Amino acid sequence: MDKNMIIAILLSILVVVGFQYVLKDYLVPPETPKQEAVKTAEKALAEKSAPGPVVTAKAVKKAAGAKVVKEKAEKTIEVENDLYRAVLSSKGASVRQVELKKYKDDNGKPVILKADETLPALALGLDDGLQYAFSDFEVVGSSVKLNENKKSADIIFEYRDKAGAVGIKRTFTFSNGDYAIAVRDEIVGIGSYFLTLGKKFGIFDKESSDHVGPILLKDTELIDIKPKDVKDGPKSYSDKIRWIAQEDKYFAAFIVPKGNVEEVRSWTRDGNAVIAARIKGGDNSYLFYAGPKDIHILEKYNAGMEHIIDFGFFSIIARPLFWLLEWINGIVNNYGFSIIIFTIITRIPFIPLINKGQKSMKRMADMQPKLAALREQFKNDPQRMQKELMALYKKHKINPIGGCLPVGLQIPFFFALLSILSTAIEMRQAPFIWWITDLAGPDNLFGMMFNLPFIIGPLPLLMGATMFWQQKMTPSTGDPMQQKMMLFLPVIFTVMFLSFSSGLVLFWLINNILSIIQQYYINRQVDAEVVA
Repeated sequence: MDKNMIIAILLSILVVVGFQYVLKDYLVPPETPKQEAVKTAEKALAEKSAPGPVVTAKAVKKAAGAKVVKEKAEKTIEVENDLYRAVLSSKGASVRQVELKKYKDDNGKPVILKADETLPALALGLDDGLQYAFSDFEVVGSSVKLNENKKSADIIFEYRDKAGAVGIKRTFTFSNGDYAIAVRDEIVGIGSYFLTLGKKFGIFDKESSDHVGPILLKDTELIDIKPKDVKDGPKSYSDKIRWIAQEDKYFAAFIVPKGNVEEVRSWTRDGNAVIAARIKGGDNSYLFYAGPKDIHILEKYNAGMEHIIDFGFFSIIARPLFWLLEWINGIVNNYGFSIIIFTIITRIPFIPLINKGQKSMKRMADMQPKLAALREQFKNDPQRMQKELMALYKKHKINPIGGCLPVGLQIPFFFALLSILSTAIEMRQAPFIWWITDLAGPDNLFGMMFNLPFIIGPLPLLMGATMFWQQKMTPSTGDPMQQKMMLFLPVIFTVMFLSFSSGLVLFWLINNILSIIQQYYINRQVDAEVVA
């Protein structure tokens, strides 16, 4: 069982590390060089007086190098509330960027969600050429700051081609205290149009090991899209589309239509996957959201937006554990101490089972001389040896697999908590005590103090030391080689945990300390029973 346990643990580590590091290159492939001539042609065609269905991506590329029409000066509008500062542009009636006031980057500056300049958020067009992305709109309204006295404001953009055949009116409605922006498009002269989130908009940490890029909710199915998925051509989705989005680990941008979506299309643009929804022309309303992937904020819109927070395979366990952790934090107001209390509470149901397993392992370790004698006595009669072994186990109340069962039952909880601590935005930059200022990031105190090229901190080292202590206390039932392998396991775990989140290392450290206390009590109890 010791050998099988080692294999199971090493395979589990391989899965976690493999997902975070090996797959990273596939999830976020490098960008390809930009096509400057094509971009210039796109802007030139966007300024033509009467863009129509005949304007396609192929036609745009053929027009590379064409003379650029003189453009009107871009007019920007800033709208600020207590949560963000948004910048809108008269070019395409688009959203240039959203600055989130309550979330900071590594330098202490506000997180800014912005699109690549070649394709802004809420650009629209007849096809994936998005011909109106840089068209000149007239602006009705001016920059405004919302507060308790002025709780909402409308900004209107209007466009009409020279022939008068195509008209677009877009109305943004902003509210104080809300990340979501209500948008209404009134369109004439176009049968249907594509509406996109732009290139990279909603993505702040593009180096995240999690999924980065477009994602959509189709009925109850969450579909994430990677550049390699659309490398060979666009992908199309239809029926029961609830929303489209672009995400990174902690932030996202959504378009949530209130009416039916005819189609969702994703394609590659300069090596990046982009996504757009095709909506029937006329009068359309939708929700535009750019902000944190906070489950409490997303749930209030009743659009299934909270499903973008994916706790993985063990989500059925992770979600109630997350609620428990949040409830505890609501009392102590420190996620570090909350994790400590959470570890104690979640261990309580396992105490009887762990006690039983540890007792069984202790008794089995004490019985090793007798077990060895039986194996030697009946080594030529396997059936008789098995019978005598089972009789001995029964007499001394030993369960051969009792020590493995508690470990096996705790593995799903470990992976569920790993998912919570690496996914929930509540953990991002959440401080604990002293040098631990971000429970979602690794402890790198020594690495920063001594300017080391690798991550290392006292928390994982302390975790490894307690794990080694626990292994020394745990009765061993295997051969000497297996015992040495088990003592080497804390070294492997320490190296692996150096790059894990501080919150997860803290959970494992507290769990080790509780195991040491429990093992000490069991060892003394069994020794007393033997003496008696």
